[in-house]
Amino acid sequence: MKKNKKLVIVGAGEFAAIAYEYFTYDSEYEVFGFAVNKDYIKEETYYDLPLVAVEELESHFPNNEYEAFVAIPASKLNQLRTEFYNELKSRGYKLATYVSSHAFVWRNVEIGDNCFIFENNTLQPFVKVKNNVILWSGNHIGHQSIIDNNVFVSSHVVISGYCHIGESCFLGVNSTFNDNTTIAPFSILGSGSLVNKSLEEENRVYIGSPAKMLPKLIAKKMKL
Repeated sequence: MKKNKKLVIVGAGEFAAIAYEYFTYDSEYEVFGFAVNKDYIKEETYYDLPLVAVEELESHFPNNEYEAFVAIPASKLNQLRTEFYNELKSRGYKLATYVSSHAFVWRNVEIGDNCFIFENNTLQPFVKVKNNVILWSGNHIGHQSIIDNNVFVSSHVVISGYCHIGESCFLGVNSTFNDNTTIAPFSILGSGSLVNKSLEEENRVYIGSPAKMLPKLIAKKMKL
């Protein structure tokens, strides 16, 4: 694949390494470096590429030449990734999206920026994936469903038709949504859970089949 776009990856952890592999071997982007907060810089390079301070990003990778991708997973219920995303947008960077060549994405699917869609995802007609969303491997996103900003969908999640996933949710492995169900913003859905009716209270943890709220747990306080 011809490399005609320049990229800097924000992050230097496991997801950043994975993003480097996918962007390098399955996209039109060439990765030129990495960036983290200056307090976390212990080496000058990562993957033999420059590792620079986010605070000084423009002096190394100016926004008129480079796009950026924020490679931070679900830390703090997606809020750490969201903070970097908003900061870089405000500094004039275009945020890159990766869609695996081994994903099935129907022609009228809408995908926002700073999204990462791994292999074996199926996105059916009229699906909308908003900004800063991660779809790990092997998920099914049914027709007319909407995934709001800053969501993390782990693996082998089934989202049926006409569903709505609220902002900044985390969906555990093998969880399932029946048709026409929703989950409120800032929710955590446990692995293997079944959503057979809408979960409407925000900032909560839901588990089980059918999924029920754990009343003593606050989602934003959970370590992911």
